[in-house]
Amino acid sequence: MSELPISSPYRSTPDAPVTNEVRDQLSRQLNDAYSAGKIGEDDFRARLDTLFGAHRLGELIPVVQGLPPLQTYAAPEIVVSNGGQPGELTTARDGSKLTLVTGGALIGAVILIVILLVILL
Repeated sequence: MSELPISSPYRSTPDAPVTNEVRDQLSRQLNDAYSAGKIGEDDFRARLDTLFGAHRLGELIPVVQGLPPLQTYAAPEIVVSNGGQPGELTTARDGSKLTLVTGGALIGAVILIVILLVILL
């Protein structure tokens, strides 16, 4: 019995032709599994032979069985690490620039008020 779910294209549409895109994807998956040591050399070669000899998706069931599932999503931006310390949401900003701008605006406002008072009085 096949361990693939019925929603798998290899089981749901077994008579569909094998496209180059499917071959490339499965070839990458096989290479990754072989590189990670999840399948042996003989199994790797046999699966590649089956992959490149297949004409219909149903013929690829022995190739995809036992392979780790393909990741079909990208990690959300909030989960991706930016290299900061744990618990630190953003990099700390230097407050000296903000202090300088605020102080300059305050001094400018005081000078403006003094000038207006001198003119009016």
